[in-house]
Amino acid sequence: MATSLRRPSFSSRSSSSPDADDEGVRGTCEDASICKRFAVSIGYWHDPYIQHFVRLSKERKAPEINRGYFARVHGIRQLIKAFLQKTECQCQIINLGAGMDTAFWTLKDEGLLPRKYFEVDFPVIVTRKLHSIKFKSLLSKPILDLHSEETLQIDGQMLDSKRYAIIGADLRDLPELEEKLKKCNMNTQLPTLLMTECVLVYMTPEQSANLLKWAANNFETAMFINYEQVNMDDRFGQIMIENLRRRQCDLAGVETCKSLESQKERLLSNGWETASAVNMMELYSRLPRAEVSRLIFICRLSRQLF
Repeated sequence: MATSLRRPSFSSRSSSSPDADDEGVRGTCEDASICKRFAVSIGYWHDPYIQHFVRLSKERKAPEINRGYFARVHGIRQLIKAFLQKTECQCQIINLGAGMDTAFWTLKDEGLLPRKYFEVDFPVIVTRKLHSIKFKSLLSKPILDLHSEETLQIDGQMLDSKRYAIIGADLRDLPELEEKLKKCNMNTQLPTLLMTECVLVYMTPEQSANLLKWAANNFETAMFINYEQVNMDDRFGQIMIENLRRRQCDLAGVETCKSLESQKERLLSNGWETASAVNMMELYSRLPRAEVSRLIFICRLSRQLF
């Protein structure tokens, strides 16, 4: 077999226009990304890549928001690393509704990449993310370095390489989702970690149930991480719902977010053998005391700076 010393190159094609009906939901991706970017900028956690995807907001974020996002990122990444260590990285990760997530790049830096890392989101979000990847070498170089083929094909809604793929697809259209993942060499025999962050709540209960069933039934060994709201019947939850509705963003799946028990039950009733859940206060209480002290110091410092 002959090999080439030429560096793989990107080959581009055009993209299509987005579906305006989901504009409100897509806007929540921007909101979450900006909050993460701000928290990183004042030292809550280290992420040298998010700045290349997300602008830095001039608006100061409240300490409660910063700490909440820290706990969210920390908790999910601890679970990801546990799965990778358990499988010795002989696995795949499928991030559903990935937005501007940077886990692929940070895992590569830590020597913890799975056999392949997949991201899926609305085509318009993928188009934006691919633009950043294509034109910023800090993002494209890690992908190209791992890619052994002569060229790497990229269009406005998909990139597929040896270790990383990003796909524009609607999670409510399971035949399309499965077809595109298989086109990018998804392997249903590999241990698979699927993850969603505030994604299922924007789908109807029937739509999210179908996605969970598909995930439970299509992989020989799988784990599902879902970060999502609970206690949506209390006053805080009602304010959240009202605020999102003013932005033409309806939480279509809010009835499944009543409690930790309802979150576990949706998994158990859709093909998953076991399920466990904790709220973010409990997760925060499990942080090492030294880490909590560091966060308190950052919080106090940020109040002085701003």
